[in-house]
Amino acid sequence: MGLNSAIEWCDSSFSPWTGCQKVSPGCDHCYAEAWAERYKFCGWGPHAERRFSGGKTWSAIRRWSPLVDGHRRRIFSAELADIFDNKAHPIWRSQFFDLVRETPQFDWLILTKRPENMARMLPSDWGSGYPNVWLGVTAEDQPHYDRRWPILAATPAPVRFVSYEPALGPLSIARHETKPDWLIAGCESGRGARPSDEDWFRAIRDECLETGTAFFLKQVMRNRRKVSTPELDGRQWTQWP
Repeated sequence: MGLNSAIEWCDSSFSPWTGCQKVSPGCDHCYAEAWAERYKFCGWGPHAERRFSGGKTWSAIRRWSPLVDGHRRRIFSAELADIFDNKAHPIWRSQFFDLVRETPQFDWLILTKRPENMARMLPSDWGSGYPNVWLGVTAEDQPHYDRRWPILAATPAPVRFVSYEPALGPLSIARHETKPDWLIAGCESGRGARPSDEDWFRAIRDECLETGTAFFLKQVMRNRRKVSTPELDGRQWTQWP
């Protein structure tokens, strides 16, 4: 969490609070939960209290440079939480969206596994969406895409995206009329990682090319090693919407 993120598809990351709980198979090997257990910075699970990140963390963001390599700074939120978590304090969420409004120089990338909560948790002035907020859902396989994507597709935002990571099964975006603006794909990594098939990534890449969805291949496992932004069929796939 901070100014320079190791996550390939963003520049920075910010968690206004920390803590979450598992809601689907994609959460089984959650890196954020592992970090929480290792460093004891928050509790995890349905009965654990979420922990506010603190004023210094929030105020530092306003001093970040607005551009990175010529593009608007992309900030992923929340790496160690979910903005639409029922256990998060509503005041914290309100303060987070205040910060988003006060920093129009940044693009905020909000990724959730709880799109069913968005309608009642987005701010009252959301309207057709904030121009500097991209909304995304995680879909680890087809059933979760079919459940989560239609909710996001019905929610106004300038950019709507899908994180197909960890990829736990094949995925097609063809059956839904509205398509994502951007799709990030990647395998699971770390201890106990479940395998992905690179043919899944080829298939979804081809669908993205056909539909005009920007495609970003974040990582694959090759020879038991994680390869970041790998080549697939002779080139890297790091497209942006």
